[in-house]
Amino acid sequence: MKRLLILSLSALALAACQNEARAPSSQTPSFYVSMADPAAQVDAAMARDMIGAYRGNNGLGRLTLDPDLQAAAQAEADTMARADKPSSADAFKTRLAKSGFASPAANVSAGYHTLAEAFSGWRESPQHNRVMLDAKATRIGIATAYTPNSKYKVYWVLAVAADRR
Repeated sequence: MKRLLILSLSALALAACQNEARAPSSQTPSFYVSMADPAAQVDAAMARDMIGAYRGNNGLGRLTLDPDLQAAAQAEADTMARADKPSSADAFKTRLAKSGFASPAANVSAGYHTLAEAFSGWRESPQHNRVMLDAKATRIGIATAYTPNSKYKVYWVLAVAADRR
């Protein structure tokens, strides 16, 4: 009986491996797709939904994707990638405020390869978590930039703000 159970479990494990090997990569949820690839782009709608659900669980409102915040986040991520070092979130927030965003907040980070990793890391960091749970925030922009020869590989920028002034 024990041997039959072991054989059955082994067969199931092998079948699962074969199915995984045949599964197209398009079935990988976007929050698990590696951004450590030159063609990778973070799924901003998925990020908005993940962070929005997290905010909802904490009694806060959902967020709207803002194309101007998206562009600002991408420009900042690209700048960090070119310099191969994380930038100052405070300096980035100041630039956002000067561009007309009300109550901006930002997470700048490096080294996470997937949206799921970045979200988990931000949630576990009190400083980064405050940005995701900013009660004034109504808008979001998120971007990554890949640098293959960097020790970090992927730079991340999450920007949130209230409605424009």
